[in-house]
Amino acid sequence: MLCKEIIEKLEELYPSNAALTWDNVGLLVGRKQKEVKNVYVALDLTEEIIDRAIEEKADMIITHHPLIFSPLRTVTDMDFIGRRVVKLLQNDISYYAMHTNYDVLRMADLSADILGIDCQEVLDKTSTEEDKGIGKIGIYENEMTLRQCSELVKKKFGLNAVQVFGAEEKTVRKIAVCAGSGKSVISLAIDKGADVLITGDIGHHEGIDAVEQGLTIIDAGHYGLEHIFIKDVAETLEKDFSELVVKQAEIVFPFQVY
Repeated sequence: MLCKEIIEKLEELYPSNAALTWDNVGLLVGRKQKEVKNVYVALDLTEEIIDRAIEEKADMIITHHPLIFSPLRTVTDMDFIGRRVVKLLQNDISYYAMHTNYDVLRMADLSADILGIDCQEVLDKTSTEEDKGIGKIGIYENEMTLRQCSELVKKKFGLNAVQVFGAEEKTVRKIAVCAGSGKSVISLAIDKGADVLITGDIGHHEGIDAVEQGLTIIDAGHYGLEHIFIKDVAETLEKDFSELVVKQAEIVFPFQVY
């Protein structure tokens, strides 16, 4: 099948116009008319991912985070972004990214469902669609301590560790989750009465300031929550295009905690 047919299906599910205005989504490198038999799904387009996709004989790579955010003045092998673009073109691999459009239309629901949050509502409504946006907030059936909630997050997302702001014995029931970077939704979580925000990329000052305002935070890391994109998109492609060979990037965390 053609690359454009896969894109049409993905944009039927996650239209590019649902992305936030600063984002850069869609076909970023390659040919829409490319014949695609093998697809490789990853979170980020690192050089290692490209090399692995080439080994797997991929015709198309789909990632969550776009490789290209700012306009490129040149495309050469003299910088790390240009080198990846050149390698994709040399190997005739079409490259497609869906970022905040996926966050708004799928990631928020998926992460909340994985955590088992009930009575869900959108945390930051950014879409004209009902109850769609960045993050979700809801409740657990029973209260638990912040420590118990942290252990639940680790189990559900396959994590070895999380960073926690707040007293471990504090009870939590109203839960907000924002996969990826959640600094921008802290005030919304507070306004909506969340006991805890589960997210990533929280700095020292954001964390302690949130606690002072009654909100505890579980920082599971940017990759730690968003890696669920890989399996979800791969399974969607396998279901809708049975003739495709779909490979998933291995879950490899970008840093280690010793």
